[in-house]
Amino acid sequence: MLNFKDLKKTFIIAEISANHGQDFDRAAALIKKARECGADAVKFQTYTADTLTIDCSDKYFMVDHPQWGGQSLYELYKKACTPWSWFPALKKIARKNRIILFSTVFDRSSVDAMEDLDMPLYKIASFELVDLPLIKYVAKTGKPLIMSTGMATRREIEEAVDTARHAGARNVALLKCVSSYPADPSEMNLRTIPHMRKLFNVPVGISDHTLGSCVSVAAVTLGAAVVEKHFTLARRLRTPDGFFSVEPDELKMLVNDVRTAEKAVGRVHYGVTPSEARSRIFRRSLFVVRDIRKGQLFTDDNIRSIRPSYGLMPKYLPQVLGRKAASDLRAGQPLRRSDIERRA
Repeated sequence: MLNFKDLKKTFIIAEISANHGQDFDRAAALIKKARECGADAVKFQTYTADTLTIDCSDKYFMVDHPQWGGQSLYELYKKACTPWSWFPALKKIARKNRIILFSTVFDRSSVDAMEDLDMPLYKIASFELVDLPLIKYVAKTGKPLIMSTGMATRREIEEAVDTARHAGARNVALLKCVSSYPADPSEMNLRTIPHMRKLFNVPVGISDHTLGSCVSVAAVTLGAAVVEKHFTLARRLRTPDGFFSVEPDELKMLVNDVRTAEKAVGRVHYGVTPSEARSRIFRRSLFVVRDIRKGQLFTDDNIRSIRPSYGLMPKYLPQVLGRKAASDLRAGQPLRRSDIERRA
């Protein structure tokens, strides 16, 4: 079972969401392509229009959004949902392609349906973070649980985490998220990631709705344990979430950049790295720059701090100036301690 606290690398999720366009073959292709791009998991969403809302065209239910507007919530969700009958086959495809498949659940019926398929973990979306009875029901499965925190106050996150823990969840991760589509990078406030990790004592990642991969990579440098990114085969397909999703070449680049960022973050370290060992020779040191006779004083004219580093370290220059040469020295010779006459 996946344990978020034991992750050796960032867990990268390709969020398929509605990008299958209710075409099973496209859903299967998205799973395969996500694996080819290096993602660790693919995520679907388990709901129907009826489990999320009601079929009503009252002003309260009309969508006001540049991409999704002009329809009711019911109409949008009816177009975007994943047919539940697909999941057994999708899970087999994921297993064959050696990639984890799991789902966001939205009500008890979706939890029960996914439990019948023994899903390995679950996700709570930002909009459901305040649905504490749902969180309690999911937590009782004992499966790993990821919860997005878009729009949530500190108190609301605390209530969600406490609810999950009290219901038996021992493997919880939170995702920093801005629930706008696409999200503005200036609103991401990624410094919240380490703060949230310390505050709630759980691994924290990011659900990234910004365009591109820069924000996801930046999150990793701040300790993000999970990166979730919406994924489409092509934005030109015009699926409900396609306009803020990454295409295969972008997902592959994101994965590569995240893995590079992980290496670059490394650990606290001072001193020479293995690759720097050969470069140390190009440090500065004290060299004779004009011929010096035995007994002659060392001055700024005949010794200097220059590259490379075969001579005394530059910090000894003040101690050397005014001292006498112990022997004849030629220009271009590194200055050694033995070249300096001992004091009487």
